[in-house]
Amino acid sequence: MTARGFLRSKDLIPEVTMPAQSAVSLPAESFEHPESRARDLHVIRRDGQVSGFDPGKITVAMTKAYLAVEGANASGSQRIRETVERLVGQVVEALTRRQPAGGRVHIEDIQDQVELALMRAGEHRVARAYVLYREERARARQDQAEPVAAQAERLRVTRADGGQVPLDEARLRRIVEESCQRIAGVEPEAIVAETHRNLYDGIPEAELGTALVMCARTLIEREPGYSYVAAGLLLDTLRREALSFLGGVEAGATFEEMAKRYPDYFIAYVRRGVELELLDPRLLEFDLERLARVLEPARDRQFGYLGLQTLYDRYFLHYDGTHFELPQAFFMRVAMGLALNEIDREERAAEFYRLLASFDFMSSTPTLFNAGTRRPQLSSCYLSTIPDDLDGIYSAIRDNALLSKFAGGLGNDWTPVRALGAHIKGTNGRSQGVVPFLKVANDTAVAVNQGGRRRGAVCAYLEIWHLDIEEFLELRKNTGDERRRTHDMNTANWVPDLFMRRVIDEADWTLFSPDETPDLHDLYGAAFEAHYREYEAQAERGELRNYKRVSAVALWRRMLSMLFETGHPWITFKDACNARSPQQHTGVVHSSNLCTEITLNTSDDEIAVCNLGSVNLAAHVGAEGIDAARLERTVRTAMRMLDNVIDINWYSVPQARRANMRHRPVGLGVMGFQDALYRLGLPYASREAVDFADRSMETISYYAIQASSELAQERGAYASFAGSLWSRGILPIDSIRLLAEQRGEPLTMDTSTTLDWDALRERIRRTGMRNSNCLAIAPTATIANIVGVSPSIEPTYRNLYVKSNLSGEFTVVNPHLVEALKARGLWDAVLVNDLKYFDGSVQAIERVPEPIKALYTTAFEIDPNWLVEAASRRQKWLDQSQSLNLYMAEASGPKLDALYRNAWRRGLKTTYYLRSLGATHVEKSTVADGALNRVAAAPAAPACAVDDPECEACQ
Repeated sequence: MTARGFLRSKDLIPEVTMPAQSAVSLPAESFEHPESRARDLHVIRRDGQVSGFDPGKITVAMTKAYLAVEGANASGSQRIRETVERLVGQVVEALTRRQPAGGRVHIEDIQDQVELALMRAGEHRVARAYVLYREERARARQDQAEPVAAQAERLRVTRADGGQVPLDEARLRRIVEESCQRIAGVEPEAIVAETHRNLYDGIPEAELGTALVMCARTLIEREPGYSYVAAGLLLDTLRREALSFLGGVEAGATFEEMAKRYPDYFIAYVRRGVELELLDPRLLEFDLERLARVLEPARDRQFGYLGLQTLYDRYFLHYDGTHFELPQAFFMRVAMGLALNEIDREERAAEFYRLLASFDFMSSTPTLFNAGTRRPQLSSCYLSTIPDDLDGIYSAIRDNALLSKFAGGLGNDWTPVRALGAHIKGTNGRSQGVVPFLKVANDTAVAVNQGGRRRGAVCAYLEIWHLDIEEFLELRKNTGDERRRTHDMNTANWVPDLFMRRVIDEADWTLFSPDETPDLHDLYGAAFEAHYREYEAQAERGELRNYKRVSAVALWRRMLSMLFETGHPWITFKDACNARSPQQHTGVVHSSNLCTEITLNTSDDEIAVCNLGSVNLAAHVGAEGIDAARLERTVRTAMRMLDNVIDINWYSVPQARRANMRHRPVGLGVMGFQDALYRLGLPYASREAVDFADRSMETISYYAIQASSELAQERGAYASFAGSLWSRGILPIDSIRLLAEQRGEPLTMDTSTTLDWDALRERIRRTGMRNSNCLAIAPTATIANIVGVSPSIEPTYRNLYVKSNLSGEFTVVNPHLVEALKARGLWDAVLVNDLKYFDGSVQAIERVPEPIKALYTTAFEIDPNWLVEAASRRQKWLDQSQSLNLYMAEASGPKLDALYRNAWRRGLKTTYYLRSLGATHVEKSTVADGALNRVAAAPAAPACAVDDPECEACQ
């Protein structure tokens, strides 16, 4: 709808022309508030005045619209009353969801929600009557409307001290125009006009800034450039807040003014942060004036709105609710925090700052949260094994709480804990099994929520032979005994190869209690199989108390069924993780982490720690492909930053410090993979994209391993280097052979290379490695938002959607698609509405050319075997794993079975979430040929009819 007007609040009720006899008395219950939360909302009327929000008026408006269409005889219709009640509830829910704590909403926004609710309900005739009346009234108002400038002269702004001043219209326009500079396709006047629509007399100064931002936000769906405009407007608010807190001019500063003020602001910021005991006092030992000159204020303009709002809400330093950290100070604070132990601290801090501020690389969230602070907990992931005794279990849960408090993600290996019914020698009683303790761990993660900045999170792992596995599979169900459910905890299956072979052979599988089979936990490959078969023989002879024989296929089906129904437990592969681990000589990988990309050894004495950061792949590709020189520079600096994390990190438990100092693992990953494909013009579901996944990961892997060997030459090899695969000249690409030998059959996994790996092997033999592990691909959901690229290795979810997180709701539109459609003259309001209707898919929009449809296929329209194939190509270069989400629009048992068997055969170490769609969503979004990401019962799209070792698709 294009018409907007300026009516009194009563005009929410469409005074449609109806027969005289249609005047009716609406039932009293129609006027009741459907949501008590609505009382905290207020309505901005078109004359700038504010009144209370009354859902009863929406009820009257909708009912009259129905009567206008269906006539007076429908006035007593039970169907209409019920429909109106339901739709009003949806409108109120939408409005209160945006502002759960209450606030002000413009009358036009309420009418938009009414119109949207009618359309979504399929009430198109009623919606049309409502729209036509709105447009008619808008035209009438337009004829009578006074100029915006005249309206503005009457408005006053309430300052923080309570005083009121006239609205500074000139400054408002200057801020808007400045935020729109050098951004194509945006119109400053549109933002000014929309802002005036949301102003009212006496508006607080802070709310005025919010109104500007919100107005720009509403325009993002039609022009992605408004995301940068909204960020620029938000920056004005941030500058005002920060400078006022530090004693600056209360009016804040424009972009141009801030460019001159940034150095002085930065020095004052560091000193005040130390004074407030928020920053490490050692930051004052840096040459602050030198670092202030390094700052690049112009880089504040590169943020999109979602990225900057996320930083403001969750990352920037604040005191008593007032934020005083601006973007470039934030990046420099992190850089200084990572350079504390460097010899030339200023030079390294400047180097680290430039890398972060350029968006070529981004450290993980804990590092961004805490670097340079008094408690620098910088590591991302902690993995632990839970011992089989009460003291050990509760000590581990306590460790979870301490690690989670400072933003660590947790992976717990629960396999050693004895099963339900097992004998307890100390009390001569029977064990309650793993599940009750998992409930305690679940509630601990909820209680310790990382200071409100993000939810506490933990994943529990259990091997598939554990006698409690059947209950474990149901932990996330919404039915059953709530005392045996963990709705907030992630869960994952730890699956040995023997089980997969039993599934293929349709053989039986035996479940054991670990107190009777303790060595299975530390065994894998041939040794595991030999001991497992011996325990099965003991069970047959009656020598074991607790065991259960089940069909392997039935258990596998149940695993897949629960994965589809609840999203858990995830499926991860024990033998692939261990056979290819560089640290086989020092222990066993018993689980992965919260996001399934970390594969490190754990024991009673060591809690594994990993330190993460991600390369923005999109920033390192051009039309000709990968910019290898730039990528090498980025990776070298990034690896140094990650290695520094280990020494600077604040450890809340000693087992974590012991493991991190001994092995020094890091996990360099990637984000922006989908954006890189767009820049190269490669559809995700193509052999060219799979090949790019291979070559790009090879390049990153090569430079990361090379950088670690250079650090070893400078700083010394990690303590447990001797005996590792590295020391034996076995690199990740070489360890594929070890897994194949262990399985006794070739993997359907590519082993081709393009770089000089022999020279790198020789270098490692001479210098060693600084880090036991170098590579892991994390989900990067939040840091990708900050940088403004697609997360991790994910395909595009939708080309237009609303994203919700702790910072609120954000419209996300694919800027690459918009640019491509603009180039063909196809981007207009009609196409925006088509994208909304088809849930962000272009496949059913006839006027979109086929090449664009192929390039901008979304996640649920891609055969998931393409995701597996690309992941297999990356996995060959990784010494750890990757967070691999799999998308399936129309899941079924045979499709899931084929997909996860394919993942195992192609050498993947882990998988992450299975994403699926509801039937109604699938029906509306179905592509032109009538099917979404169809999966054959055997491996599909990228695979041939037979596994030909010479075929590119089969690799």
